[in-house]
Amino acid sequence: MLVSLTIRDVVLIERLSLSFRKGLCALTGETGAGKSILLDALGLALGARADSGLVRHGADQAAVTAEFELSGDHPAFAILKEQGLDADSGDGALVIRRTVNADGRSRAWVNDQPVGVGLLKTLGAELVEVHGQFDTHGLLNPQTHRSVLDAYAGLAGQAAQVAAAHRAWRQVEDARHSAAADIARARSEEEYLRHAVAELDALSPKPGEEAELAENRAVLMHREKLVDGMNAAYAELSGDRGVERALSSAIRTLSRIADKAGGTLDPVIAALDRAATEAGEAIAALQSASSGVDMDPRALEKLEERLFALRAAARKHGVEVDALAALRDDMAGRLLLIEDQGDLLAKLAKEAEAARASFHTAAKTLSDARREAAGRLDVAVAAELAPLKMEKAKFRTLVEPLDESEWNASGIDRVAFQVATNPGSPPGALNKIASGGELARFMLALKVVLAQTSTVGTLVFDEVDTGIGGAVAAAVGERLETLGHGLQVLVVTHSPQVAARGTVHLKVQKSQKGEQVTTGVAELDGDERREEIARMLSGATVTAEARAAAESLIAGRG
Repeated sequence: MLVSLTIRDVVLIERLSLSFRKGLCALTGETGAGKSILLDALGLALGARADSGLVRHGADQAAVTAEFELSGDHPAFAILKEQGLDADSGDGALVIRRTVNADGRSRAWVNDQPVGVGLLKTLGAELVEVHGQFDTHGLLNPQTHRSVLDAYAGLAGQAAQVAAAHRAWRQVEDARHSAAADIARARSEEEYLRHAVAELDALSPKPGEEAELAENRAVLMHREKLVDGMNAAYAELSGDRGVERALSSAIRTLSRIADKAGGTLDPVIAALDRAATEAGEAIAALQSASSGVDMDPRALEKLEERLFALRAAARKHGVEVDALAALRDDMAGRLLLIEDQGDLLAKLAKEAEAARASFHTAAKTLSDARREAAGRLDVAVAAELAPLKMEKAKFRTLVEPLDESEWNASGIDRVAFQVATNPGSPPGALNKIASGGELARFMLALKVVLAQTSTVGTLVFDEVDTGIGGAVAAAVGERLETLGHGLQVLVVTHSPQVAARGTVHLKVQKSQKGEQVTTGVAELDGDERREEIARMLSGATVTAEARAAAESLIAGRG
């Protein structure tokens, strides 16, 4: 619910901080006092269009801060999480702040995080419903009617099953369409694919082959120098004065005198022995390397032909040389797809038909339940319309089938709330047929019936008592008070019968300091409240009879 509203430099309001609590809050005041400014300010926080005309004359910027107290599982927090914003305030608080500059530019924050106006509108639809002659949310949007009916009838579980069945159906259909597109594309490329696969099969590329060929090519290009160098080194190591002969001679010489050296030559002999072994291995490896050099005059030519052929194929297909083998496998797979197309498409078509049937069965069950619930809702709303002096008006919940092309995750129905305000006139959309006062009373009747199903915790009724009085106004007040038992209800009213029902009574009034006129709000209690209701009853001159009647109205509040 809304717990506070802070307004700065909005039209005639200089600085104003209001606190709210649960129940019915009545806002009264003389015509022109500025009650609409409060609604404009609240609307600004909820994503309404920013207008430079809202900025108080002489001020640079208007600002509105609205604080809400919500349950931890309120949909508003889920919306913030979906947008990647920090939704956890730790205490269920949601603080919306919006500013408007004198040039009309605006900025907005939610829990001190900058957001766009679109997100404010989305949040606003979950936080507050405004009913009357101004901008509205919730029930006046036909897109909400299906979910409202489902909530009223307790069909959330069935609706979730239908949504799951629709997702499963669409997944199979998407797979079928994707396979058909792949097959069609492969079929159009079949001749090219077969030729390309044949070429790659003949080439038989292998991953890593390019690097190996390039390395061998470098060797072959310098093979004569390499062989000459290796031969020279071999001659130095193994000739008559080679290292092996020298090491062997040294070991023999030292071994003959080692027993006379007291062990001091043993490490020397061991090291020489190791060196001789290493030298022998080095000479053997050198021989092997030398003999491994391909001296065939055609070897380099053959290797370059292979390397250049691989690189040419890679350029042709626009891939790296190492990717040629994988490309060949992919093309071969697409050819197999063409060959298996009949079986695959038939299998997917069968799965899609089964998924469609499953969805339709679940959606038809939900549709039947909606039609039954629509009848109950219509009867319940009709019972609320009569006391509101709208006994000739008709409310109808239209549940009509959609074309199959329009079936969606919500089912196979279109749901719309319609009204006919005059006997014999055709029903039409709520916000197209009803006048401002009628619209507010329709919304009041609906909200009384739907009070336990909406997640919106704050309702605002603007001039719900337009054109009514007496017993009808009293009936409106009773129903607003009833709504206030479970929700927070703010009502802008000129009706004393409605105002007397409020748990909280706020009076909007103008004051003048010199040439400056400002709008303020005062919470009334006791004698002040009685005096305001008496004024509403009698006009400019408050009589004793009006005060007595006001006392009676206040005393009669439930």
